[in-house]
Amino acid sequence: MPHIRLLLLVLTCCLGAAGLGWATSGDALSERLVAPGGVSPLMDDENIAAALATLPHRSGLVTGSAGIPLFWRAVDPGDYRMRYAYRGLRRGDDGHARLDYALAFEPPTAPVATLRGTVVLLHGWMMDGDSLLPWSLRLAQAGYRTITIDLRNHGRSGDGPTGYGTREAIDVADVVNALRARGEIAGPLHLFGVSYGAATAVFTAQALGDQVAGVVALESFDNAGGAIRDMVPHVLALQPEGFTAQAAARLGRWRYAGQDLDMVIRSANGRLALDLDHIDVGDVARIVSTQACVLLAHGSDDAHIPVAHGRALAAAAPQARYLELAGEDHLSLPMRLDRLGGTVEHWLAMAGEGQGCAGGIDPRSIALH
Repeated sequence: MPHIRLLLLVLTCCLGAAGLGWATSGDALSERLVAPGGVSPLMDDENIAAALATLPHRSGLVTGSAGIPLFWRAVDPGDYRMRYAYRGLRRGDDGHARLDYALAFEPPTAPVATLRGTVVLLHGWMMDGDSLLPWSLRLAQAGYRTITIDLRNHGRSGDGPTGYGTREAIDVADVVNALRARGEIAGPLHLFGVSYGAATAVFTAQALGDQVAGVVALESFDNAGGAIRDMVPHVLALQPEGFTAQAAARLGRWRYAGQDLDMVIRSANGRLALDLDHIDVGDVARIVSTQACVLLAHGSDDAHIPVAHGRALAAAAPQARYLELAGEDHLSLPMRLDRLGGTVEHWLAMAGEGQGCAGGIDPRSIALH
């Protein structure tokens, strides 16, 4: 879930300090496609840290086959008496807008009688696993062990070449295999991802094959190169609030508007040894949906990764189920546990309890507001 103000600042930070030289604007922009370049202030780190301090959990590092240390955190199922409400964006005293939500819970007093399975949760670009704490608790309360993983170049994990879901999927599969050997993965395995993490979830399902029972992919891109071509002009055209953000926006437009994005992407391809225009999530989702229950969801008002990506995924993977939520955008959709929570729980139950996914979900069952 990229944040408008931070992304504008990250784009413009490549201008460099005085006396240090100047990269060409095309090279500077391609650098932003190679690595996150910052951490989103969308997350309310203080409140998340306070919640984690009272939440029973286990965490650690697994070094993947690429030699990158990968951070994971596990939360066991239980009755957390969770209370949650999403309140939109709130601007703090420091001027940063943050995702504002109320989250309260109580540590379980007894273990659940039956573990329903394990859900691995994968975050978006410039976020980390802690950003998915509401979902982690919601699904733990529904009877699942939840495991969040910080993707490479994010959070507490190490750095390595970005893969737009492809290399990250190998990392995640390595973590899953290591945790399964330790007994952390139990019961049917499900993958849940948001945005960049959603694409990673689909690629991970391909890597793990029949180990995966269900996949939930929220607001994934269909094609990596296409997503970049959609997002960059949108971000540069935004008119944010606040003097600093407005100045960053003007500087970003002066520096990057009119860039040849094809050239920028080619430059990023060379740095990453990838072909971003051939990273197609839909092609993989079509294969994965023949062996696992795949649920795709996208917000109708998403302008960062436009809803056309969600529709393209649905067309490419007709055996998957596609939900389009009216009025939701790239920031709000993953926060709407009130609209999606019951649907996701039902989907995982069907996938994990042998009911199959042919019946799918009735879109009318989703909360309208």
